[in-house]
Amino acid sequence: MLVPVQHMNKIKSDKKEMSPKQPGSKRCALQSGEREELLKALKARFEKNLNRHPGLAWAKVLARLESRSGGTEKLWSLNEMERTGGEPDVVGVKSGEYIFFDCSEQTPSGRVSLCYDDEALAARKEHKPKGSAVGMATDMGIELLTEEQYLALQKLGEFDTKRSSWIQTPADIRKLGGALYCDRRYGRVFVGHNGADSYYSGRGFRGSLRI
Repeated sequence: MLVPVQHMNKIKSDKKEMSPKQPGSKRCALQSGEREELLKALKARFEKNLNRHPGLAWAKVLARLESRSGGTEKLWSLNEMERTGGEPDVVGVKSGEYIFFDCSEQTPSGRVSLCYDDEALAARKEHKPKGSAVGMATDMGIELLTEEQYLALQKLGEFDTKRSSWIQTPADIRKLGGALYCDRRYGRVFVGHNGADSYYSGRGFRGSLRI
């Protein structure tokens, strides 16, 4: 369960679309220039949106990112979130790990036109999308937001007022061929459903990463 930063005491980037990785491809360490650019963008966003993480200091987040616990793969995943338009930011802490969510105003533009998962992608016989949300998230080393996480994000601002985002779908719903998505319309947050094999230019997914 996500622990929002405000309860701690109690316990524009490159938005090029990312193609699904080919089998056997490996995550690699960022080049020094990429790493510095990422950290610069994260610092600026962190300081601009202090309401998302009251009580936290960037210096401590940076120390975590640069520590062995952060790891090259975690930084690579964070960079993929940034590269595909997610605008990741710290939104909470759990067990000493910082929680990053995609905090772009609309669902990340580099992750749209995806069906829900690879099972749905394989089942679609024609007009296949370029990939799936779950498959792409796995390749990036992140996880789709749960419904609970998505609702927590919406308490920090107004997101997906024009687009929508796939969220983790309970197994019983997925077994019947469905998948869930969320958006904000008319001042409210809605949870909707579609066939898991559907895809739309205005629907992507938001991810989470613990570091």
